[in-house]
This record gives sequence, C-alpha cells and structure tokens, in this order.
Amino acid sequence: MTADPTDVAPALDATASAEQLEQEGDIAADYLEELLDIADIDGDLALDVRSGRAYVSVEADAASSLSRLSEPDTVQALQELTRLAVQTKTGHFSRLILDVGGSRSVRQRELADLVDRAATRLDDGASQASLPPMSSYERKLIHDIAAERGLVSESYGEGADRHTVLRRA
Repeated sequence: MTADPTDVAPALDATASAEQLEQEGDIAADYLEELLDIADIDGDLALDVRSGRAYVSVEADAASSLSRLSEPDTVQALQELTRLAVQTKTGHFSRLILDVGGSRSVRQRELADLVDRAATRLDDGASQASLPPMSSYERKLIHDIAAERGLVSESYGEGADRHTVLRRA
C-alpha cells in the first residue's frame, strides 16, 4: 500500500512559534512524568525553548536515580519515544531535545574531544578526518564545534551511516 502524501508528517518547521514549542515541552514533560512514575524513578523536569527547539531536562538531586536512564543510547531512545508522544498529540514532527542527568553536556564535551583529536590528525598531515556515524543533532553539534575551531565540516552517507568529515579550510 502506498502512503498518501498528505498523511506524511510535515517537513522540519524551523519557524515553529515559541508557543508551539512550549506546548511540545509540556506534552513531553507529561509523558516523561508518567514514564518516571511507572519506573519509580525520582526526577525533576525543566523546560526551555531555544534555537527553534523545545528542550526538556530530567534532573535529580541524587544522580544515581537517573543513572539507568542517562546512558547515551538510552537518552536517544527516550528522546525518540518522547518525540513520538508529542507527534501523536500535535500531529506535527517534533525536534525536541531530551537531556537526562546532564548527559547532553557530557556528550557535547565528548564530541568536542573528538573534533580536537581529528584536528590533531589534520595538523599531522591528514587531508581529512572522518568521524563515526551519529545522529543529526550530534552532527549539528560537530559542525558548530568544527566551525569554532576553524575547520570545514560536511556530512556524508545515508541513514544510520551518515557521518561527518572534517578538513582544514
């Protein structure tokens, strides 16, 4: 059966209003609160809207209570489930970003280290440095970090194999 093009989720809408993004954050927070209650995990939710995205953070006084959820693959899976919950309620694709126990900050530092190691390879004579496949959000962070460091970055590949290649300007 061929899908009706009118049933396809709308393309990424970079012009979503702050009100729409706040609504996404509220829906996501409700979904995550239920999930945390079911799993009997304590956590506080913080909502923010910036750079055209809703950001939801799950934080706890005792980091150990979130340790099961803060692994990068788990955060990515929870983010996808949360995006689906938002999409189900709104009818629109969500670009929501989820952070659990500061995992996004940790991952951003890891990505910065990855770019720095690639820059060292370039300084040592490599014409380019390929990074491993990663999510579109992580590739965006790589592009931003690379630009800050005076590097040129481009993404190549499709789907799960999409990766970033860095080179000197």
